[in-house]
Amino acid sequence: MGGGGLRLNMNALDYLILALYFVTVLGVGFAARRAIRTSVDFFLSGRSLPAWVTGLAFVSANLGALEIIGMAANGAQYGIMTVHYYWIGAVPAMVFLGIVMMPFYYGSKVRSVPEYLRLRFNRPTHLLNAISFAVAQVLIAGVNLYALALIMQALLGWPLWFAIIVGAVIVLAYITVGGLSGAIYNEVLQFFVIIAGLVPITVIGLVKVGGVSGLMDAVRDSRLGEAGLHAWEGTGSTGNPLGAHWLGIVFGLGFVLSFGYWTTNFAEVQRALSARNMSAARRTPIIAAYPKLLIPAVTVIPGLIALVTVKGLGADEGDLVYNNAIPLLMRDLLPNGVLGIAVTGLVASFMAGMAANVSGFNTVFTYDIWQAYFRRDLPDEHYVKVGRIATVGAVVIGIGTAFIAAGFSNIMNYIQALFSVFNAPLFGTFIIGMFWRRMTPLAGFWSLLSGTVVATATYLLYKGGVISFNSDLEESFWGAGLAFATVAVVAAIVTPLTRPKTDDQLTGLVYGLSDTTLADDSLAGDTAWYRSPVLLGVVAVILAALFYIPVF
Repeated sequence: MGGGGLRLNMNALDYLILALYFVTVLGVGFAARRAIRTSVDFFLSGRSLPAWVTGLAFVSANLGALEIIGMAANGAQYGIMTVHYYWIGAVPAMVFLGIVMMPFYYGSKVRSVPEYLRLRFNRPTHLLNAISFAVAQVLIAGVNLYALALIMQALLGWPLWFAIIVGAVIVLAYITVGGLSGAIYNEVLQFFVIIAGLVPITVIGLVKVGGVSGLMDAVRDSRLGEAGLHAWEGTGSTGNPLGAHWLGIVFGLGFVLSFGYWTTNFAEVQRALSARNMSAARRTPIIAAYPKLLIPAVTVIPGLIALVTVKGLGADEGDLVYNNAIPLLMRDLLPNGVLGIAVTGLVASFMAGMAANVSGFNTVFTYDIWQAYFRRDLPDEHYVKVGRIATVGAVVIGIGTAFIAAGFSNIMNYIQALFSVFNAPLFGTFIIGMFWRRMTPLAGFWSLLSGTVVATATYLLYKGGVISFNSDLEESFWGAGLAFATVAVVAAIVTPLTRPKTDDQLTGLVYGLSDTTLADDSLAGDTAWYRSPVLLGVVAVILAALFYIPVF
């Protein structure tokens, strides 16, 4: 390979594939527009979608570029240990969301996660969560945009600002026009496009290094050594590539960070809320868990291939940073035509991630901030209009926050830090409030606030050099764990001193007080044994455990 850094030799065919994709995405947005009559249509697809659609959208919304670029970067940097983010750090929490938590979300007919907190606790808790969620969404949308622009700049030679604006405008167009349905149907399309783009990289890469056994030998000879091929070996201490103890992996990642992300992240939960009935809503995250089990094959394995085939990968700056593992493989391995599909897959992944953030933001802003605190009882059209304006606002702010993300060398570490600050305290407040009905409204507010403050302080003290951890990721595991512990302690102290809500006020919102008026809304066929959320969920968790055996 001569110089020229990362630039790909895209030809007319490749550009045609990319252009066709853009046209299709906009077409889906305009087609979805015809179904929008009310605000529930715009923000929740009229709660009418089948489980396989919401399930694929659920996994696709998470399969943003961060996931693909970030997990391949982690594969190159930490080796096989990256699979923890999937098999212990995602699947159990997705199954828990489907079996245990969706009945509360879907059954209470809430339109968002903050709205659940308003019903369970009080308005201050609701407002605190609505604001922190809105801030987190525009920060994460910015990360997606920045990553997209970086790829476009490196691969196609587009200037950074131009790439940021093109990506933003297309996402803006199909959500403003088609609402959540526009986002969800595009996410289903994007799921297949992303996989079609990643499979050739994995297959051609494995052929190049001599198959799986050739890859394993090459990893043993790399700077990761034998440790790069094991998930759990060496986690009795922090002397492993991830620098994490098994306790940190199980409690910090497997419990607090992953349950915090999957069960309370409205950008994901919103996809399940748009399902057509309770059974479909519960199956949504569980159906998504099955593709999630297999995604390491097209993210972690390419990361390992990049580690052993790209000379000098892992530089602090320039073209050879870990984040460029996938783009470098595209440059080195793919012929034209296939290259166009891979670039389109990457672009699709950024858009899926950003669309999830933007559609989550516009719903929470409209329902939980605007309608709840500014303009109450206005006609429905008003809220659809506000939703569209909020979409534009989110994208404009996202363009701004894209430049904040530019200051981080590994964007995955930045995103994990955001999760430990925003999601971990929310999850703690949520799960304790859901299972301990005595927990009072004031305890909810102070727990959420103090947990957020502790997680933020842990991050700032680490960045300021006051406290030290082995890696940025270890800091986010600890920050999340401390936030969760703080929430539990504050809830235990404040609850006995303040007044709880009555059982009548908590019906359908907490464990053990179910709403008996909930009609059985299952459609014919939903009762078939193979559609049982519990059965599907248990099988997914068993598979996740079995997948660990070869790489233990």
